[in-house]
Amino acid sequence: MSQGTLYANFRIRTWVPRGLVKALKLDVNVVAPENAAAQFAKDFPLKKVPAFVGPNGFKLTEAMAINYYLVKLSSDEKMKAQLLGAEDDLNAQAQVIRWQSLANNDFCIQMVNAVAPLKGDVPYNKKNVDAAMDAIAKIVDVFDDRLRNNTYLVTESVSLADLVAASIFTRFFENLFGFEWRAHHPAIVRWFNTIRDSSFLKDEYKGFSFTDKPLSPPRKNKEEAKPVPAPAPAPAPSATPSRRPKHPLELLGKPTFALDEWKRMYSNADTRAVALPWFWQNYNPEEYSLWKVTYKYNEELTLTFMSNNLIGGFLNRLVGSTKYLFGCLIIYGENNDNGITGVFMVRGQDHVPAFDVAPDWESYDFAKLDPSSKDDQEFVNNMWAWDKPVSVNGEPKEIVDGKVFK
Repeated sequence: MSQGTLYANFRIRTWVPRGLVKALKLDVNVVAPENAAAQFAKDFPLKKVPAFVGPNGFKLTEAMAINYYLVKLSSDEKMKAQLLGAEDDLNAQAQVIRWQSLANNDFCIQMVNAVAPLKGDVPYNKKNVDAAMDAIAKIVDVFDDRLRNNTYLVTESVSLADLVAASIFTRFFENLFGFEWRAHHPAIVRWFNTIRDSSFLKDEYKGFSFTDKPLSPPRKNKEEAKPVPAPAPAPAPSATPSRRPKHPLELLGKPTFALDEWKRMYSNADTRAVALPWFWQNYNPEEYSLWKVTYKYNEELTLTFMSNNLIGGFLNRLVGSTKYLFGCLIIYGENNDNGITGVFMVRGQDHVPAFDVAPDWESYDFAKLDPSSKDDQEFVNNMWAWDKPVSVNGEPKEIVDGKVFK
């Protein structure tokens, strides 16, 4: 008889329970919630992972509780004592819980507080990021104090404390703890490498790599100081002074398609009934191209309002290309399970000159659409009308928010 079903995916908190199922050879089915969306939503309305369903309708959420339960399912008494602490060693059992809690709560929260603004997921606030980095440094010192003289966090073997803490450290090593940091914390690096190479987590680290440099604050658009021209001979009276284009797309000249008129039409008329038919009647594909824009790191998005703040910041940084762009970015899904996509119309046939005015433009994927394709036309209509669900891997996702660039 199956011992249950574990819902787990790419999220970092699902790594340990999935690793326990494999290493302990439990008769537990591991299912990605995306592949059983209806049943997952029915069993777990909050749609948080990991989640577990056992015999007789038993349901369990929260990573620490699920980790404990999975270990207890094992028939290997020696391994249970190693992972949870021996039955007769209350101190070890309490320490296992203590280290898990520190990593899974305080440490993870400060990681989000620091990394999200540095990656542009939420507006950058130096004071808040500095406070998060200070808190991270203090927590790191606690780990360092233990690991300088000990191989593991609790006993002389790998415990749940090590597995959970190492998994949370992963995001730090991918984003903040660069080469210089690692050189100053050899004990933590040694411990982390030991745990990620263990039978419990080894499979989860395929493709993992340390960052060389920590994330830096988002760049601000600043006007370059105008160089002082060197004295030059006066031009001949008949010479016409050359004017440097303010934007590379200015070289394309004036289009026949009236972008400003389209923007007014979109703002003032009914989108489906009036604006979109007008667009397709007047759109000139030789002058403007259409692009599907998708955020590269949707799996790292958390709250929908934070995702909307992220695209708001991105669109603000595109202001230098206002004369050459129109588009929408939308948020689909729900808290802790959402994504960013949309469609832009771009002057010319190359998206780069229009988007590279924003320092974070490379955080997005761009795919050129075919305006003669009925499917692509319908995708454009849906992205600009916001009145139909988005299809993500064949599953409809409701649009919950978004922003227009015009």
